[in-house]
Amino acid sequence: MAAGPIAERNQDATIYVGGLDDRVSESLLWELFVQAGPVVNVHMPKDRVTQTHQGYGFVEFMGEEDADYAIKVMNMIKLYGKPVRVNKASAHQKNLDVGANVFIGNLDPEVDEKLLYDTFSAFASDAAIEAMNNQYLCNRPISVSYAFKKDVKGERHGLLAAQNPLSHADRPHQLFADAPPTMMGPMMMAPPPPPTPTPLPPPGPPMNARPPPPLPMSAPPPPPSSMPPPGPPPPP
Repeated sequence: MAAGPIAERNQDATIYVGGLDDRVSESLLWELFVQAGPVVNVHMPKDRVTQTHQGYGFVEFMGEEDADYAIKVMNMIKLYGKPVRVNKASAHQKNLDVGANVFIGNLDPEVDEKLLYDTFSAFASDAAIEAMNNQYLCNRPISVSYAFKKDVKGERHGLLAAQNPLSHADRPHQLFADAPPTMMGPMMMAPPPPPTPTPLPPPGPPMNARPPPPLPMSAPPPPPSSMPPPGPPPPP
């Protein structure tokens, strides 16, 4: 009942079934989806330690029309009270088309359909590119861009792709949009202003100079002329 390697599957006729309850088994999935068309095999990846399924599985039909019909009538039906998600499975390869619009590149081999679905199901195409391009998934940077349309050569899906024919990865890296680059090295920088001179105090006397001589003392002034000169008084 379990499917062989992914490379041996008819990917166009294989669907992804997610959101499964722990009680869902491969035989139950077979009985459910055989109502939509002839089933070739059913595979539910199991945990290596606990040997329990991881909440998702793959159902391969005889033809792509059966798979498309199963997606149409079985998506969001409830098993054990839980709605299940049903959509097209994708090949386990390095580069992957998600849905019809977004292309994801440089995927780690550990990335599977469930991880991709859980990662990108919350985004529209434009938001997925804006949010996830060059982000890390399983320790590897991934590229997210619009997928090329199958019927039109060289034309991508998406509104942003129509507005910008060249994706960011295809454009030359432009550091300056409106002006030529300006050199910021030391040769182009203006020299610093000269330092402002600090005024020096007036020079003082030399350390070995002699002190100036004392000024000469002047003689006492003469007595007034109306006073007799000093001496004994004249005789009577």
